[in-house]
Amino acid sequence: MLLQTGPLLAEEIEVNVWKSPSCGCCQGWVDYLSESGFNVITHHSENMSQIKHDLGITDQSLHSCHTAKIGNYLIEGHIPISDIRRLLAEKPDILGLSAPGMPAMSPGMGSIEPKDYDILQFDETQKSSIFTSY
Repeated sequence: MLLQTGPLLAEEIEVNVWKSPSCGCCQGWVDYLSESGFNVITHHSENMSQIKHDLGITDQSLHSCHTAKIGNYLIEGHIPISDIRRLLAEKPDILGLSAPGMPAMSPGMGSIEPKDYDILQFDETQKSSIFTSY
């Protein structure tokens, strides 16, 4: 039996991503995660609003183009890997993270280095606050 002595390696982390089969920026974010070593499983859907609602993201102001689940957390939109790693390390009592809309300077949207947008954390009641500002 192996003992876990440190943070999980990217390839040990399974990421389920729901996205439209035709969305290029969503695929860009999936590629960004995969290239960083994450084990990404992609699910295509034409009804993303229903997926988000079923997973628990009911506030449309938190919505982006794709939704992911990592462990018990939801990841909505173009979240940088640094924020995913921080989330998994700190394990806050939240439902997930969101980059509402489609921030132009985000991973999958033209820049691997995030710039000029906020990452929100939100709970089951959809109450949100800033997790990281870029």
